[in-house]
Amino acid sequence: MTSVDNTTGTADSGPSGYAAARLRLLQEESRSGPARRSALSGLTDDWLNALFATAVRESGVRGAALVAVGGYGRGELSPRSDLDLLLLHDGKADPKALSVLADRVWYPVWDLGLALDHSVRTPGEARRTAAEDLKVHLGLLDARPVAGDVGLLAGLRTSVLADWRNHAAKRLPQLHSLCRERAERSGELRFLLEPDLKEARGGLRDVTALRAVAASWLADAPREGLAEARRRLLDARDALHLVTGRATDRLSLQEQDPVAAQLGLLDADALLREVYEAARVVSYAGDVTWREVGRVLRARASRPRLRGLLGTRGAAAVERAPLAEGVVEADGEAVLALAARPERDPVLPLRLGAAAAQAGLPVSLHAVRRLAAQAKPLPVPWPAEAREQLLTLLGAGEPTVAVWEALEAEGLISRLLPDWERVRCRPQRNPVHTWTVDRHLIETAVRASALTRRVGRPDLLLMAALLHDIGKGWPGDHSVAGGTIARDVAARVGFDADDVAVLGTLVRHHLLLIDTATRRDLDDPATVRSVADAVGSTGTLELLHALTEADALATGPAAWSTWRGSLVADLVGRVAAVLDGEAVPTEAPGTQRPPGAEPERLAVEALRTGEPALALYARQEEEDAVGVELIVAVPDQPGVLPAAAGVLALHRLTVRAADLRTLELPEALGEVLVLRWRVAAEYGSLPQGARLRTDLIRALDGSLDVPARLAEREAAYPRRRGVVPPPPRVTVVADASPLATVLEVRAPDAVGLLHRIGRALDEGGVRVRSAHVSTLGANAVDTLYVTDVDGKPLPPARAALLAEAVHKALS
Repeated sequence: MTSVDNTTGTADSGPSGYAAARLRLLQEESRSGPARRSALSGLTDDWLNALFATAVRESGVRGAALVAVGGYGRGELSPRSDLDLLLLHDGKADPKALSVLADRVWYPVWDLGLALDHSVRTPGEARRTAAEDLKVHLGLLDARPVAGDVGLLAGLRTSVLADWRNHAAKRLPQLHSLCRERAERSGELRFLLEPDLKEARGGLRDVTALRAVAASWLADAPREGLAEARRRLLDARDALHLVTGRATDRLSLQEQDPVAAQLGLLDADALLREVYEAARVVSYAGDVTWREVGRVLRARASRPRLRGLLGTRGAAAVERAPLAEGVVEADGEAVLALAARPERDPVLPLRLGAAAAQAGLPVSLHAVRRLAAQAKPLPVPWPAEAREQLLTLLGAGEPTVAVWEALEAEGLISRLLPDWERVRCRPQRNPVHTWTVDRHLIETAVRASALTRRVGRPDLLLMAALLHDIGKGWPGDHSVAGGTIARDVAARVGFDADDVAVLGTLVRHHLLLIDTATRRDLDDPATVRSVADAVGSTGTLELLHALTEADALATGPAAWSTWRGSLVADLVGRVAAVLDGEAVPTEAPGTQRPPGAEPERLAVEALRTGEPALALYARQEEEDAVGVELIVAVPDQPGVLPAAAGVLALHRLTVRAADLRTLELPEALGEVLVLRWRVAAEYGSLPQGARLRTDLIRALDGSLDVPARLAEREAAYPRRRGVVPPPPRVTVVADASPLATVLEVRAPDAVGLLHRIGRALDEGGVRVRSAHVSTLGANAVDTLYVTDVDGKPLPPARAALLAEAVHKALS
């Protein structure tokens, strides 16, 4: 039985002794972070040293060393980290004896279930392998002796470092390419809901790459905050290993709350924000470092040519082209002019940012740091020039992103706009969102910059784009909180009272158009009137229309399409007419929108045959739309909605958007229900329209048992275990329409969701006058306008019972 020193935590060569000491160490709450990683590395060193000594005695091998490389070489062992080991030997030992030595070390490691990355090489072999394999070379840069002949490793380290520095002009571009490929494969850590702490851009691999760049002596990463960022990422990985008991680097949704608790953080959002902050520091350091590497390599490549032109005693001066007052371009960057005086020029940070973005140049790290240290605060309200420079920066398009992040990295943005601090690196749990809140705001400004020609006040559009989600992170509705904050910020920035009011309205109602267009009946006069009352003027409506599009485009691919754009444009046209003084129509919802040639043709056919008529096609002008359009016309009868939705589900068609309306044709003796769907195949190709029609006929006459078929399908393909979504919510929207009862259903998108809703409504004995379905990512929002059989709104008590019945059907 091996013994363990309880004072130091060390163990002898016995596996049980090491395992017990390791377990005690990992369970010590008082030791975490760098101290625990260092202690675990030291404990492992002691164990492997003892194993190696025993193995040397048994094998008789001399002139060998056990070397830790990679993360173990850096002393960064997480609870489930691999052991990266190199058995280095002088080449004089008998191969059989060397094999015995290796087995005596490797097998005890495997016996404990520890992951092991191992190799056996001479110094010459290791050096040649490093020359051929960049990843091996990177691992050897962190090589550290664990046991045996230290001199063997000392010589190898010297030669490996010399090779790295001598071939930096070749190796660093290869490393940069490797980093870019990994980023494309794994994404940007600070924007992912389930980030890979190691592989994603801004993760631990990038920190290792920056260390390698520093080892080349060619360039160095900005060190401020980098060590702390690295520590945070390593601490998060340690906690993830302890929570899961696995060697994983992916911070999955279901593990985030336990990991946060392990780290003493409030919740999963606090954890993600800390991780995002760290990744932002690493990403920015990488941008600056690789830019410097490129500059140095370009300078090296041009020196022989310059020496030939200028002579050995000549020197090339760096050209400085003026960009703005106090700002010049030098060596491909926007830098401060020699005469610039940040302590006397409070507008200089914004002027630098605006000039850099307009010229499409990165901002010099030295310039930003000098401004952070010396810049004079702006007076409140801001002078006109400061406001103009901010708007120039926001209106520059794509270059705005990099410039804004450079200013933000040194704290200048939070100093200029203190409310920015609350949204900085704030995660967004809705999977529709691509970005964190702060990056989404900047992306919205980028999108808005392309729409400024559509509005009379581009300055207000850009400012509203920057501030529209500024209320996120505050209690309650972020639009309400954001409206108040936006007015305060606008006044501080120097907008007059009228502009402050408009910006407050834009932020308060930035979701109004998209929510109304996709979830409300536009033929209901109450719908249009409510929007007109909220907006107040055609100028504000024009700005809100452009802001809505910019916001959706900056959210993600699922948030905007030609289909959604046409719905919003239709709503804007109707509201503009009301604001211009035209009367609001008073007809019932779901009956008045002009059907168009194709729906009208199908409606006539359905009335003539007494059976469903449908057409399935993709519009050429809607290449950006999600899915294709399906139009179904059915003579008015009970059960149309659940039957049609069920048939689509059986054919594995996902409903992205839908619109149901009642159409009356002059020559008809009855009404026709027209359903316009935006559908996409779950996988494979779309079904033929004839098959859909046949199954719809069978569903309506009862020969196709849709519920039973859907139940069979769910039983055959059980739902995978994962994060439990929030329960569905069904509400009666009060005062949304004087002519119908409006139900709003919010639920996780699932097979047959609309079918279950339709069945519940049918069983409730109501008529669906119009239905508006909107699916964003994994969430569905369905709005239904229903009446009793006489076409009147439901009494409040009956409406509440109906909502309860729909909720029960979904639960």
